[in-house]
Amino acid sequence: MSITLIGKHEKDSRANRDGYVEAMLEMMAENDKLVHIDCDLMGCINTGKLQKAFPERTFNAGIAEQNAMGVAAGMAATGLTAFVHSFGCFASRRMFDQAFLAAGYSELPVHVIGSDPGVTAAFNGATHMPFEDCALYMTIPNAVVIDSCDIVQTKSLTKKLAADNRPSYMRLIRKAFTTVYADGSEFKIGKGVTLKDGKDVTIIASGIMLDEALKAEELLAQEGVSARVIDMHTWKPLDEELVIKAAQETGCIVTAENHQVSCGLGSAVANVLTEKCLVPLERVGIRNRFGQVGPQDFLMKEYNLTADDIAAAAHRAMKRKA
Repeated sequence: MSITLIGKHEKDSRANRDGYVEAMLEMMAENDKLVHIDCDLMGCINTGKLQKAFPERTFNAGIAEQNAMGVAAGMAATGLTAFVHSFGCFASRRMFDQAFLAAGYSELPVHVIGSDPGVTAAFNGATHMPFEDCALYMTIPNAVVIDSCDIVQTKSLTKKLAADNRPSYMRLIRKAFTTVYADGSEFKIGKGVTLKDGKDVTIIASGIMLDEALKAEELLAQEGVSARVIDMHTWKPLDEELVIKAAQETGCIVTAENHQVSCGLGSAVANVLTEKCLVPLERVGIRNRFGQVGPQDFLMKEYNLTADDIAAAAHRAMKRKA
């Protein structure tokens, strides 16, 4: 694992979905056992490029997500490695029974890509805003669950998933995103990354919340607070060793996620802390609410997903530690 942090809080001119497409184009050229299945969303995720380059291994299942998962599992059972994509709401709620049984129970290499997670669904509609997608896949024994943050991380982890025989679910921001890592950075499934060191509090974040965590670290530094920032891109298997080390060294934790806190990253970290290193934990994320329509910036304020919210949670955690 080798990373270079940019952390300038700047929007990237590229589309994050292209990290997935670029990785697949490279891998499909080298591996004839790799297939992609889409749910009538090739225009949304640019996988039309895969269909053009590899028409015999790129399939459109139409608006039939459950069938798409069945097809993916069937292909994987024949020795292929299958990636299947839909919007996160459909890739989780609609596909889940087939994902659990056909892919999970059968221990097949089916890798689900769920795009527009959480508030990044923005104008797609309230019902298209998945705040529980990762939670569903985290219940599948031995599954991998990932919340990627930018094009570099998406590309790297897509390649790692293709070499992993466990079923998986990876969230994918489709378009606009804030650049966190420099090109060439590489990541390992199940291994978090410490981006900033600190001694007073640890902030564990992923996806769109990672840049907010880095902003919060800067806000706290102005107040004389030393905050550690960890990118926990893999929610399952969680990097428990890194969580425990941070808890022991800083004495309190804040988690930040674009997901329901009761069943996502925050709850996974809480499980580790309650069993192995009990310290104060504050969780930033969605709290028992449905989605709604609006610009992402508005939604992040509406659901308390900002750097200010993370900094405030850090103060609460430190107060409880004291």
